[in-house]
Amino acid sequence: MLDRMEYDYIIVGAGTAGCVLANRLSADRDQHVLLIEAGSDDKYLWIPVPVGYLYTIGNPRTDWCYVTEPDLGLAGRSIGYARGKVLGGCSSINAMIYMRGQASDYDHWAALGNRGWSWDEVLPVFKASEDYQHGADPWHGSGGELRVEERRVNWEILDAWRDAAEQCGIPKIAEYNRGDNSGTAYFQMNQRRGVRWSAKSAFLDPALHRPNLRIEIETLVERIGFEVRDSVPRATRLEVRSRQSGRYALRARKGVILATGAIGSPHLLQRSGVGEPDLIRSLGLPVTHALDGVGQNLQDHLQIRTIYKVHNTRTLNSKAGNLFGKALMALEYAALRTGPLTMPPSQLGAFARSDPMQSTPNLEWHVQPLSLERFGEPLHPFDAITPSVCNLRPSSRGHIRARSANPDEAPEIRLNYLATDEDLSIAVAGLKFTRRIMAAPALARFEPEEFKPGPSVQTEEELTSAARQLGTTIFHPVGTCRMGSDRAAVVNDRLKVHGIDGLWIIDASIMPTITSGNTNAPVVMIAEKGARFVLEDS
Repeated sequence: MLDRMEYDYIIVGAGTAGCVLANRLSADRDQHVLLIEAGSDDKYLWIPVPVGYLYTIGNPRTDWCYVTEPDLGLAGRSIGYARGKVLGGCSSINAMIYMRGQASDYDHWAALGNRGWSWDEVLPVFKASEDYQHGADPWHGSGGELRVEERRVNWEILDAWRDAAEQCGIPKIAEYNRGDNSGTAYFQMNQRRGVRWSAKSAFLDPALHRPNLRIEIETLVERIGFEVRDSVPRATRLEVRSRQSGRYALRARKGVILATGAIGSPHLLQRSGVGEPDLIRSLGLPVTHALDGVGQNLQDHLQIRTIYKVHNTRTLNSKAGNLFGKALMALEYAALRTGPLTMPPSQLGAFARSDPMQSTPNLEWHVQPLSLERFGEPLHPFDAITPSVCNLRPSSRGHIRARSANPDEAPEIRLNYLATDEDLSIAVAGLKFTRRIMAAPALARFEPEEFKPGPSVQTEEELTSAARQLGTTIFHPVGTCRMGSDRAAVVNDRLKVHGIDGLWIIDASIMPTITSGNTNAPVVMIAEKGARFVLEDS
């Protein structure tokens, strides 16, 4: 391959982290930055419409459409595993929920030896990029790129569920982004006046005019090339394949930054000879650099989707159950940017402890005023709600492994959900807690009927089986290139890859442990810190 162009920094992946990095690095006009995205642009009609996730997830136009390995924790099932394949990445197809996690998440990272990652140190970083609807306060920022707003539609069944949760000991709180999430509140979202506010909208669009920033879409990075200097490999070259220009090479003067997420980043490293040596050799590749932790430590939130029929109220099932109802919702959205078309998959949340021994909440509910068998299928022909409960701190671990050196072959994604007794116990506790909430007086007038798993499911064994049958992902994979200083860590606390010069990983894969909630906002923070590290190191 001939070298086509040389840049100071090449960012691989224009998802959430990549968009932030492109903005921050190109703000210095002396730095020439290239951003590479395997997917296409975001000019697709369903991306800006919040409810458009129904048409972007599972759509090869916007989603990698991964499928997990059959999982014993899911009763042998494989499940679809959405990852954004478009400018903006997952922020262009996700639930838009702005959730930082709990203070204890970041204090734990710092306690593991990662300097600069405690709650008190990351909170100012969250605030710096935020544009909060209610203005600046001790927990929020104003004037940043990332817009955070309240919901724009109400459902009486959700208000009643919140009352029921309070009757079961989960207090009502104002919001979830102050460090202590104990309680129930409505989620805040990355929207601007009823329109999805992706990382591409927030961070990349304002930088598009900069002459020192170039963006290549529909361009797949096949592998990273290295030069060895004083026995230390340095990332200097990328071999890429463009839909328009074919195969060529690019050179990076100062470094390469991987921002392709918990699936893409370890997969690219392994295809480039970086990872566990036996795996690399099994791919028919030479070992560039041994790093046993690449692709290990995969964590995700498994939600147990219970469904309850309700009466004496209307949910989305009946409101969107016919063409007339859909037309009314479309008209409301077109005229006012309000109503059901502004909805994320879940509007209401709750955080609680599965047992008194937990130091902080370890259960989260996402409550939806709708029900269906699975996303992409029709709504049920009866009014219902879906209170999904998940374990925020799973102890089960999975992995990402390249199947071959072929960049077009998807990696093996093995989650190993519910692989530990602890995770199984918490899943059953979550199901029992959900039943207590649904039986609370505040919901009595809606006459809830348990549809899934069903009232006949009672024993511990039956509830365990139900958790395996009903469990599915919330699309929060993290941890596969984790930050740390031990032998299994992949990057240090400044996000440089151990033992390799000129290579950073800045995305969800660096999390040592998963945050307590949705992971998009933490990735923005990680990218903000990572950009500072890169510029300081240069």
